[in-house]
Amino acid sequence: MKRVRINTGKIGLVFRSGNYKRVIAEGVYWLLPNEDVLVYDMAKPFHASIELNILLRDTTLAERLTVIDVKDQEIVLHYENGIFKSVLIAGRYAYWKGLIDYSFVRVDLSKIEITEDIDKPTLLRKEVMPYIRVFAVDSYEKGILLIDGKFVKILETGVYYFWKNPTVISVLKADLRQLQLEISGQEILTKDKAALRVNFYTQYRVMDVVKALIETKDHEKQLYILVQLALREIVGTLSLDELLEKKDTIAAYVLSSMKDKADALGMVIKDCGVRDIILPGEVKDIMNQVLIAQKKAEANVITRREETASTRSLLNTAKLMEENTMLFKLKEMEYVEKIADKINSISLSGGNQIIDQLRNIFVPGKE
Repeated sequence: MKRVRINTGKIGLVFRSGNYKRVIAEGVYWLLPNEDVLVYDMAKPFHASIELNILLRDTTLAERLTVIDVKDQEIVLHYENGIFKSVLIAGRYAYWKGLIDYSFVRVDLSKIEITEDIDKPTLLRKEVMPYIRVFAVDSYEKGILLIDGKFVKILETGVYYFWKNPTVISVLKADLRQLQLEISGQEILTKDKAALRVNFYTQYRVMDVVKALIETKDHEKQLYILVQLALREIVGTLSLDELLEKKDTIAAYVLSSMKDKADALGMVIKDCGVRDIILPGEVKDIMNQVLIAQKKAEANVITRREETASTRSLLNTAKLMEENTMLFKLKEMEYVEKIADKINSISLSGGNQIIDQLRNIFVPGKE
């Protein structure tokens, strides 16, 4: 006879000549010489030394075990006393009852949506992440969920979790902020066959993500082409002079003509305009020459106008002096005064003749 003690938190399985006989719990036991006992820690998972199905024939042992069968396309989240411990993949697992409070969440990986009661921190655990697909839609975006290439629903801002399986899941996202499209260096012929380059900008916003992402391929490229065609259309109806004079009308035309076309793409154009009009070198030289000639002509007109006004003023002054002797003498004195301001000294010769002449100038005689 052999004496065996099973301590608290332990459990024993008795084998006789290699065959399972019974389970023994805490206490002291006497075994036959051909009997052996395997002692297990109830705080740890049970790993059977022989086929588990043989042991489970013993109803006493079966009642002491929690057996979890995990099928293909399944995982089971394993918790101990409410704390996540591990992920169980396909297979059979057994745990002792009575010492630790075990709980399990079974997950069917063949489906997509996560409907199980699993909190977000657990989903983000490194043990669980290999079985999760994560898609994030930022605050300035909207997304479209496609399952096996089929449109399912629109995704608002947030983080979305799906189970990982052979089903193909993709999320298309559209930026809902105001965006700017630049059309640079477009070589266009005007109505009078003048070749020039135009830099044009368009500010737009995506309004309908289904139209933009599902019904339209490369919506930004299509918008670029449509704006480009509208720009060429309006420029081709204007001569070079009209284009330079009516530059603001180009943006208004493009804005009005693109309204319905942009709506069909799921977008709305907020604003647009001509940034630059670049003329070829020879045309630029000609325009500069024309501008210089215009400015010279304007300067000549102003000069002639001033000369005419000056001549008219002199004529009016002469008429007044002819009619008024005193005014004539005052004008003579004004000029003499101006001459005197520039003379430091005066030398006189010729006797009384010069003095008489000065007296005649400064002292009016009587008629």
